[in-house]
Amino acid sequence: MSLVDKYGRAKSVNGSLILRQNNVTLLNFLSFLNWKVLGSSHLDLYKVPIFEVLKSHTFYLNKINTSMASSSSSLSVPSLSSQLWQYHVFLSFRGEDTRKNFVDHLYTALEHQGIFTYKDDETLLRGESIGPSLEKAIEESQISIIIFSKNYADSSWCLDELVHIMKCKDKRGQVVIPIFYDVDPSDVRKQKRKYGEAFVKHELENNNKVEYWRKALTDATNISGWETEHIANGHESKCIKKIVDTISHRLHPITSSVDDNLVGVEARMQHLIPKLQIGLGGKRMIGIWGVGGGGKTTLASSIYDEISSKFDGCCFLKNIREESSNKDGLERLQTKILCGVLKQKQVEVGRVEEGRRMIKDRLHRRKVLIVLDDVENLEHLEQLVGSRDWFGEGSRIIITTRDEHVLTGHKVDVIHNITLLNNDEAMKLFCKHAPCGHKPLEDYDLLSKDVVSYAGGLPLALSVLGRFLCDKEMDEWKSALARLKDIPDADILEKLKISFDGLNTVEKQLFLDIACFFRGRYKDNEEIMMILNACGFHPVIGIKVLVQKALITITEYGKFDMHDLVQEMAHYIIRKEHPNNPDKHSRIWKGEDVLKICAMDATTNLDKIEAIYVQRIRSDESRVLQVTANMKKLRWIDLNLNLAEAELVIVPEKFPPRELCCLTLRFLNAKQLWAGYKFLPTLRMIRLFYLTNLIRTPDFDGLPNLERFIVDGSPLLEEIHPSFGRLENLRYEIVKILIWFHPLPGRRNSTLVLLSSCSSFNNFLPHNVNHIGAWFFGGCLRKLDLSWCSLADRDIKSAAVWVLPKLQELNLEGNRFARLNFSIWRLPRLKWLNVSRCKKLVELSELPSSIAVVIANKCSSFQSFGDISNCKWLWKVSHLEDYNVGPIIGEILLDSMLQGNAKDYFISISLSGFDIWRGPSVLWVVWVKTYNMLLLHDWYNHFSGILMFVKPNKKFAGIPDITIKLGVLEIIQSELGQEANETLDTRYHDTRYVGYVSFSSLRHTGCLNSTYNFISFSCDEDLYGDGHSFRAVLVPKDDLMQTTKVTTDSSEFWDDNIKTFVVKHDLNSSIEILWKP
Repeated sequence: MSLVDKYGRAKSVNGSLILRQNNVTLLNFLSFLNWKVLGSSHLDLYKVPIFEVLKSHTFYLNKINTSMASSSSSLSVPSLSSQLWQYHVFLSFRGEDTRKNFVDHLYTALEHQGIFTYKDDETLLRGESIGPSLEKAIEESQISIIIFSKNYADSSWCLDELVHIMKCKDKRGQVVIPIFYDVDPSDVRKQKRKYGEAFVKHELENNNKVEYWRKALTDATNISGWETEHIANGHESKCIKKIVDTISHRLHPITSSVDDNLVGVEARMQHLIPKLQIGLGGKRMIGIWGVGGGGKTTLASSIYDEISSKFDGCCFLKNIREESSNKDGLERLQTKILCGVLKQKQVEVGRVEEGRRMIKDRLHRRKVLIVLDDVENLEHLEQLVGSRDWFGEGSRIIITTRDEHVLTGHKVDVIHNITLLNNDEAMKLFCKHAPCGHKPLEDYDLLSKDVVSYAGGLPLALSVLGRFLCDKEMDEWKSALARLKDIPDADILEKLKISFDGLNTVEKQLFLDIACFFRGRYKDNEEIMMILNACGFHPVIGIKVLVQKALITITEYGKFDMHDLVQEMAHYIIRKEHPNNPDKHSRIWKGEDVLKICAMDATTNLDKIEAIYVQRIRSDESRVLQVTANMKKLRWIDLNLNLAEAELVIVPEKFPPRELCCLTLRFLNAKQLWAGYKFLPTLRMIRLFYLTNLIRTPDFDGLPNLERFIVDGSPLLEEIHPSFGRLENLRYEIVKILIWFHPLPGRRNSTLVLLSSCSSFNNFLPHNVNHIGAWFFGGCLRKLDLSWCSLADRDIKSAAVWVLPKLQELNLEGNRFARLNFSIWRLPRLKWLNVSRCKKLVELSELPSSIAVVIANKCSSFQSFGDISNCKWLWKVSHLEDYNVGPIIGEILLDSMLQGNAKDYFISISLSGFDIWRGPSVLWVVWVKTYNMLLLHDWYNHFSGILMFVKPNKKFAGIPDITIKLGVLEIIQSELGQEANETLDTRYHDTRYVGYVSFSSLRHTGCLNSTYNFISFSCDEDLYGDGHSFRAVLVPKDDLMQTTKVTTDSSEFWDDNIKTFVVKHDLNSSIEILWKP
């Protein structure tokens, strides 16, 4: 039976209702909220929305909240350093037996080793109450050593100590070590001889503590300890040395693991330690990943110090990247693991294979903590911590690396991306290294902020610069900061450069191009990817590697980005040997460098320069082109000469260079690029923007590998060379702002034509417009842009049949037609349609059955999408800033999509002026913070997906970014603000965003887990509070017995370059979906 109807209204299931109250979403069967308890509420179950509040029964819901809160407290993670010891060792002994001999010698040996030891006659202050003081000392000691001697049991004081020690062992995890001095352990355990005599006396005194004492003695003697007469043949000094050495190996720091000089570490520890799941069993591997100098080692070291006492054996391996490169490096690292965990001074490992077997054989029953710091090679993990089976229950492995691939390849449980310091933390760290001292406070604050801004939250940079500036005066600070802008600190950059050095040659070239030319530009920009492909950099896989190496990032908007100092490192690599000689740099990205090169002697060797991308160069155009013609290794050039009013230029004969792959010119005053035949075998792209005097294209016969030819803003162009039709590899032709040219000859493989900003469509097309499909290059067209071409109904109707059998994208934005009837067109593969800003458009009808995306924003006369029941691939519709369409349209859209193939994919609907809902009222929740929703036990089989509704307030002008996360969580709370029933009022021109994520689509990615028990929803901060509302419902399957249905070819669902839904997953722990309507 379905638990909810298709719009999320609750149904009664075994006498229970699905509902939500305040901070807790309840989608479990609540047995105590059955109808017997609710009594005569007379609720119509089929009309109550799934998140409706039963306000008359808040008492029961408050009970739920109380129960959840108590559970939450029981699972809370203790704060760091919650159990700090005051003493390393507590000595429990019978004074008259051992104070002046064995205990005195043991205490002295411990103190000489720096082991802080509590011994009552040495530690207590005169007059202090001995009972409570001793109990407190026991509780604050990491190890208790009990020296059982012949008369130990005579003392009720010693026995009370013993009972308290055993309690601390059980409750605080204290280590207890018994030493049997001149006494047989069995006498102690069974209370015989002197111990038996002592207990007879205690029993005669009717002491009610006797049974506690007996149990404590038995428990203590069952712990592995030492018999002094059996160690070193009874030689007391040697025996004590062995005891002290063993204790020294078992000790952990008694002070806080967080160094006072570290900033922001404790907060990051608090975030990461719960992911280790200490005390919950299992075997977990945790990766800490991020940019060099970001604090990975510091974080791992602090966590190691904090938790190492909870393991049988521990080992921290530093600098694995460096150590492994030495002779027998891996063997030595394996030896360090074995020695560290087993607490042995020497273990011999002859070969790596032998080391693997030894680690697995000797550690597979031990609960170990191992930290592997600075790993750069997956093979190193395979040889050092190859499998979880190598280690015992409860073991934890922590790995730090600059390369995410190392972690994903080894299938770690959690990847933790290190977060850099915020401004306050960065300022605090810098000031620790460069304190104010006698410096004027105002100048100090201002210059410190400059340093912090330069460092960008990178701890390494803040520490290096702080140590450098700590003894400098203010004028020296100013000079140093000015120098940094031209000459970055080499110590910082060389540390960052380690990641660059780990790349192969092609990846290095790709990184340098992105750092110099493409930061801040969209990753999916076709021109950028075309340039990088043309240069042989294989950017699809290369970009993935650079992201994994933490050298670049892709922003949530899909743009290339990186840390400022990483970009400086790239510039440093290019310029370091010749900072003032741009002619010796491989890449030119500054206009002043181009001007320097132009001013050089004509005989200057320019063979080092590979790429130029410079905007707005104010120089002699002929000179710039002449200079670039001499760059024999130039592979791509993008110049904006910005001299539209200059005299006409004759392009030099040697331009462009023979090795050029991509040519982009803007605002060049030339009638043609070159005359006659020119052989350029590697040229794959030509882009010409606003060459306003361009009359003719070049001869294409010498360009056998040309794939893209773009002309934009050349109104005088009148001749396209006949050789254009013979280009076998051409993939794109774009011709913009043309008045007239003769039909293009002989094209066969065209995939895109863009005709935009044409003042008169009829002035552009051939007279026989009825054959437009054939005119567009034989029907092979895949993309067609006819935006802003003033197309009216007569133009559309005059094209009796548009035969474009391979067309997938059609842009008709900004035209003048009122109706589009697709039945007259043959567009069997059309996937994407844009009719935005067609202000006269009233109706779309007979949309092709293949259609997937329809964009119709700002169509102020629009009324109908027509019959879309046959559009089984339709999953995305945007119709914003138009309020003429009635609410029924929204219902039709959603119903049709949920009945089509999109039910096993995604749905995104953006609408203005009406809502999607059945029934007289709608419940919205004011969005305050992350909204969490519990999942039913068997949700995996009952529901097809999650449906979301977002309603921004009327002032919100942007597009919301919504993040949906599925995962496992024990206790979930959320802050949603107040809920309110709203009767739909169409007078208000609100915007609604409707999103749907199918569980089938997530199963298809292989990252959906049936053990997930919650879904959370969050958004950009602009949508929190202030009238922004949200609701969500689970959509039931039509047939609970149906098998998982997944579309065979998801490419049938078309999407924009900026993806509407992006699925990310963190191995098996969670899935994250970013929704951009």
